[in-house]
Amino acid sequence: MSEKVYLTEEGIKKLEAELYELRHNERPKISERVNEARELGDLKENAEYHAAREALSMCETRIQQINATLANSVLIEKDKMDTSEIRILSNVKLKNLKNNKIVNYTLVSQEEADLKAGKISINSPVGKGLIGHKVNETVDIDVPAGKLQFEILEITV
Repeated sequence: MSEKVYLTEEGIKKLEAELYELRHNERPKISERVNEARELGDLKENAEYHAAREALSMCETRIQQINATLANSVLIEKDKMDTSEIRILSNVKLKNLKNNKIVNYTLVSQEEADLKAGKISINSPVGKGLIGHKVNETVDIDVPAGKLQFEILEITV
């Protein structure tokens, strides 16, 4: 049995849109490239054919990944979330005790992570280190660059 993937409604819609795009636009275009390259003759030395086949394989792999993710997804409803401790979809306000900077993150699944948007994966070192902690706690987190120390200032949804 596959591991459950916790997603927001936004995350599910994003994956469904990507899946639609791959199935209805990308795959047909790539299949056409494969057919056109096949018509050029000798397949052993046909770089266009091999490149198109590789692109088709990558497209099919991504379609399978999205299907598996959606099949194992569990919808998280923000209005039913508890804010007494950090969980997936928690918005956290943290104070970095090394430089006194305040940072805000939302903990999300790996599929929805986007550091530029302040969304970090619960599977990342920081995400794993924060899960289960409460406001006013100090958390030490080992990351590849060393150790981070945060004070948890606020938890919201």
